[in-house]
Amino acid sequence: MDPEELHLQVLRLLDHNPNLSQRQIARELDLSVGKTNYAVRAVISRGWVKAHNFSNAPDKRRYLYRLTPAGVSEKAQLAYRHLQRKRAEHQRLMEEIEALRAEVEEAQVEAEPTERPAGPQG
Repeated sequence: MDPEELHLQVLRLLDHNPNLSQRQIARELDLSVGKTNYAVRAVISRGWVKAHNFSNAPDKRRYLYRLTPAGVSEKAQLAYRHLQRKRAEHQRLMEEIEALRAEVEEAQVEAEPTERPAGPQG
């Protein structure tokens, strides 16, 4: 997963559930907790997310993650760029599928037995 896609996925998760732990985010994205920590710190350092400590939580490491206005805007821009990449990928796949389809049809035509002319019936 490239960094832009990772940031987009983190922003999406935190937008939908701001009180996810990094362990839960890691599980959702199928990442290590270390890589998740790196990604969460990246979106925080860019000012896209604010982390607020739960003062009454028994585990003082729990945070509430809120997207900032810049984070909401960046999430939309990341989503747009992700969509553009996926559309281009889709177009390339469709072209490859068409080329393969033509290749298969050509191979089938070549493999068909040729008809023999009708000879004398004996």
